[in-house]
Amino acid sequence: MKPLEKFLKKQTSHLAGGGMAGARSLQRRQSVSRILPAFLKEPMPPDHADVFADEPGPEAADGRWLELPDVLRSPSSDELSPCEPLTPSGSPPLLLPDTPEALLGRALEQLLGAARHSPTAELLLDDLILTHSLFLPTDRFLLELQQHFSGASDYSSPSWDQSDVLQRKQAVLSVLLHFMETYKGILQEEESTFKLIKDLYPLVMKDVQRFPALEEEVKQLHRLVETAELRVTQEVSANTRKVKPLFRHFRRIDSCLQPRVAFRGSDEIFCRVYMPDHSYVTIRSRLSASVEDILTSVSEKLQYSEEPSGRDEALILVAVASSGEKAMLKPNEDCVFTTLGINSHLFACTKDSLDNLVPLPEEIQSSPGDTEIHRLEAEDVASHLTVFHWELFSCVHEVEFVDYVFHGERGRRETANLELLLQRCSEVQHWVTTEVLLCESAGKRAQLLKKFIKTAAICKQNQDMLSFFAVVMGLDNAAVSRLRLTWEKMPGKFKNLFRKFENFTDPCRNHKTYRDVISRMRPPVIPFVPLILKDLTFINESSKTFLDGLVNVEKMHAVAERVRTIRKYRSTPLRIDTESSPNHLQTKAYVRQFQVIDNQNLLFELSHKLEPSSQ
Repeated sequence: MKPLEKFLKKQTSHLAGGGMAGARSLQRRQSVSRILPAFLKEPMPPDHADVFADEPGPEAADGRWLELPDVLRSPSSDELSPCEPLTPSGSPPLLLPDTPEALLGRALEQLLGAARHSPTAELLLDDLILTHSLFLPTDRFLLELQQHFSGASDYSSPSWDQSDVLQRKQAVLSVLLHFMETYKGILQEEESTFKLIKDLYPLVMKDVQRFPALEEEVKQLHRLVETAELRVTQEVSANTRKVKPLFRHFRRIDSCLQPRVAFRGSDEIFCRVYMPDHSYVTIRSRLSASVEDILTSVSEKLQYSEEPSGRDEALILVAVASSGEKAMLKPNEDCVFTTLGINSHLFACTKDSLDNLVPLPEEIQSSPGDTEIHRLEAEDVASHLTVFHWELFSCVHEVEFVDYVFHGERGRRETANLELLLQRCSEVQHWVTTEVLLCESAGKRAQLLKKFIKTAAICKQNQDMLSFFAVVMGLDNAAVSRLRLTWEKMPGKFKNLFRKFENFTDPCRNHKTYRDVISRMRPPVIPFVPLILKDLTFINESSKTFLDGLVNVEKMHAVAERVRTIRKYRSTPLRIDTESSPNHLQTKAYVRQFQVIDNQNLLFELSHKLEPSSQ
């Protein structure tokens, strides 16, 4: 079991009396186990009820129902901070547990007539749209809506049956429009979903003649469908002209200087696949391509190359990390590009040559000396970090957080942007550690420590908590923290400031210090994303989604609450001027294309060369 899996299983065992929903293991991806190892230092203590969740009652202790506390309720009002409750303490849930289909019917009841414009109904609608995939797959969800709209649904209740046809159709359209507004930009990734919407569209258009009051909703639906179809055409056309660059794929200045845009599974990228002798072929592939598709492309390339013959044996695809760790990928695995480690590479080889695979030379060698960071100002570095991470954070669709935690491997093609943001989080941490350990002069190392501490302070001031955590954790890496002689050269005020930063990032009491501070921040905010995933994982692991076929609506509300927090952080655009420096473009390119060492053994070797243990 990976470190993050152990960490999450341990803390949720504390919270749910050790008897969660059975002994099921978390199905996590490779990238998760590499997210900021320092974040996993301490498990959440069992006595943290005042921070995150009340002590579980008898029902929660057996992993069945979990009554989640008011700290998990919705922050949708602009006057509220991201973690402030919207509904009052002790208020009843908006819906009671029910079967998935009946739950949808009861939600539609809440949207009948004028009540559908009330804050309560809007909150319920948002909960339903954000979390429906937990209990009702999207295809079934849309089919149920279609049946409700056409009057073919079996659902029945006094208020639903007594309402007129117009009100029922308006309720259905409210759900459909909110669904399309929420999922716009990713609808085309699932052809069956988009087809169901297009099948429902003519039914709606036909009814507008019978019910003129639907005209406004129909206009909105027409605009959303038309926009989605135009987007498909534009993306197909664009893909024939341009391939989107991923991190660390072909370090070209012109690519890294471009603003980041969201990745979709259908996007095409270039990728290098290496051979055991470190030669490589370059292929063009969909981001969501399966391992089998990638190997097919590699084989076709090899047929037309001058590579030696004798490759009749079937090829396998292997991910090789800089540490030498190998992971053989299964033929049906997909979206492997965004789950590779920072310095991992894809190798194609036969099974007989698997043991002979070694990392690329540049991943296991280092060249100590002064690097570009020494000539840069902390203010410029921090500003460029914040701007770049805001671009990456803005590319992550809010639903990716739900897919990542709740749908595991199945949601991989929908979570590429979140995967890349997590990879970047780890990359910044290793960048800080690498730069310090490549500096051979003790005096310059001390100056570099000061620069990184100042960079962290400015990132915190910019409300870029992702960069702040990553920089502090990079300095807190054991290979850096052991450099006693270097730290002694630091001025006292910087030592004290760093101790405060360590206390701020301390995970004890479930990151209470961090949560208190971020709750007072106003958007734009870049949060520490791994903590959001940890919260969602806690919600998932500490309570069942179903019990006796009924949906746990408290879990549904709690998940939607966390997603709305993400929405709140991004509700105001970021405004930071990064073009004041004369070397603006060089700084920008440097910050967006770090060269890092992610092999902890190699980092320790560098550390001991700088300051042997005997000193």
